[in-house]
Amino acid sequence: MRRRRSRLPALLIGSALLASVLGIGTVATAADPRGAPAASADGHSGHTTPASPRAFGDDPDGDGYIPAVPQVTGVTPSEANPPPRYFHEFQANCAVTHTAPDDPIVYPGQPGKSHDHTFMGNRTTNAGSTTASLYGGDTTCKAPADASAYWMPSLYKGDKRILPAGPQVIYYKAGVTDYTSVRPFPKGLRFVVGDPLQSAQQFRDHKGWVEGWECGDSFKNVDIPQHCPSGSQLNLRMQAPSCWNGLHLDTPDHKSHMAYPLVKPGTNDNVCPASHPVALPMIEFKMAWPADGDMSQVRLASGRGYSFHYDFFNAWEERTLKALVEHCVVGGLQCDSRGYDQEHPERGAALNADHRLP
Repeated sequence: MRRRRSRLPALLIGSALLASVLGIGTVATAADPRGAPAASADGHSGHTTPASPRAFGDDPDGDGYIPAVPQVTGVTPSEANPPPRYFHEFQANCAVTHTAPDDPIVYPGQPGKSHDHTFMGNRTTNAGSTTASLYGGDTTCKAPADASAYWMPSLYKGDKRILPAGPQVIYYKAGVTDYTSVRPFPKGLRFVVGDPLQSAQQFRDHKGWVEGWECGDSFKNVDIPQHCPSGSQLNLRMQAPSCWNGLHLDTPDHKSHMAYPLVKPGTNDNVCPASHPVALPMIEFKMAWPADGDMSQVRLASGRGYSFHYDFFNAWEERTLKALVEHCVVGGLQCDSRGYDQEHPERGAALNADHRLP
């Protein structure tokens, strides 16, 4: 029988729903055309209520818990202070593949159930995606070994989708002070960052908040700016939790198996909590959409700009991910998608010119 860990408390679920009903922290006005959450152009609003687990693919008993095999136990969060390094990261540069009203994490095996999503990385991602179907698949990421799936709600201007232009920057960083303690993601790990039901204030207070929505000289907005300079970019950055409980690849709320680092009392050090002691890379989406003038009709498929969230489903080839994590994150470098730091050419690169292991 599967061992079950604590589920998301009913109080938290109730609070989230209450906040969405009351609109706590929202900035909508009656005159604002984006004031109500909007359905996607093909009629799928999705995510208006939390999805219930169901039997499918990697979760055959349908309880929402997908155990890691093997589980990582007996780990104590590291409080070590290695030599300071300003950077400890590499990039996964992945272009858009397709859009679809699918979400293989929240609505597995239920095509068309979600609001519209923009997918990057694995070209085959759909509602029926599993670890086995993604692993080794074709990808738009520069590293062929990165068959992971990355997705977010599609951006619309009126009823027309606006797609991010070119490869998007997805950082893999150290979220803890002891960057030498960071391990690669386990195969099949998946999670959701943010919440489409969150209010403007909840988005601003989210632990993954970096800079909010930006374009031109407009910075740190919780909602999409009403106007952007002609020919500019609409940008957004958001970080994912990077501490893992070591036990589950997914949980019913798609979040509880992950946690953000905490500041150790009396210090400026970031450490993983005891409940989630395993330090993994911290993913950061740095997205860029083309922007041009009037943005008053621009919205997400999930609603207002503060409904932004994203999903990650790990399907990296293990040796390649391990090489990049060890060379760049553990090694304290600022690497590109090859694992090369131009400020430290003497350290070499983790991958060859074809973005493959040498």
